[in-house]
Amino acid sequence: MFEQIGTVLAGAPAERERTPVRRQSRARGRCEGVFWRRTNRQDVRTIVLAARRYELAGRQPGARNGPLGGVAIELLELFGNLVDFRTGRLEPSIDTLMLKLRRSRDAIVRALKNLRAHGFLDWLRRYQPTGNEGRGPQVQQTSNAYRMSLPDRARQILGRWGVAPPLPDDHVQAEAERAAGIEAHRASLDIVSRTLFDVGDNPLGQALARLGKAINLRESVRQTESLSGFINNREE
Repeated sequence: MFEQIGTVLAGAPAERERTPVRRQSRARGRCEGVFWRRTNRQDVRTIVLAARRYELAGRQPGARNGPLGGVAIELLELFGNLVDFRTGRLEPSIDTLMLKLRRSRDAIVRALKNLRAHGFLDWLRRYQPTGNEGRGPQVQQTSNAYRMSLPDRARQILGRWGVAPPLPDDHVQAEAERAAGIEAHRASLDIVSRTLFDVGDNPLGQALARLGKAINLRESVRQTESLSGFINNREE
């Protein structure tokens, strides 16, 4: 009897090990191209400022937090420092966020959910190969791909604060000096070089430069002839 049971167990297919990957996860390196968006420092600052205003506007009298919570604001500020402006790449792990903010996992997860629920953040769950050969999970969960955004409700609350702040005086002064230097250099060029400087060294610029040179030469010849005629008339 025991031999028969052993034979049945030996012949039964081994239970397939479950892959530790959450639902709706996507392959890392294959899903981010259409998800991440290029951004800049000003856009990120606007999103963070809008979140702060949104938090204040939604906080009930006597309540400690608004709809987002203080940790969510800290998290959004951290994302603003971690995002790659050129590509929009943003993929810190939960452990990294816990370490940077010195907050518990539950606090981080709750803040992420609040930001997503109110439109300030979105993410893609991702998985990656484990490198295992043979038995064992072939893929495993990895960090999410995140994307910051500015919801319309927060944009309306932001109001005039959505306008870019004026540039500092030293920046304005530096730009004025730079523009003056460029104009001084341009004024020192002859008509051909100045045309190429303005239009560019391309077929159109070269054609305009030749035309300007011809006009300049014609004006020079005309002035020479006028001066010669004036001198001849005086001598007579």
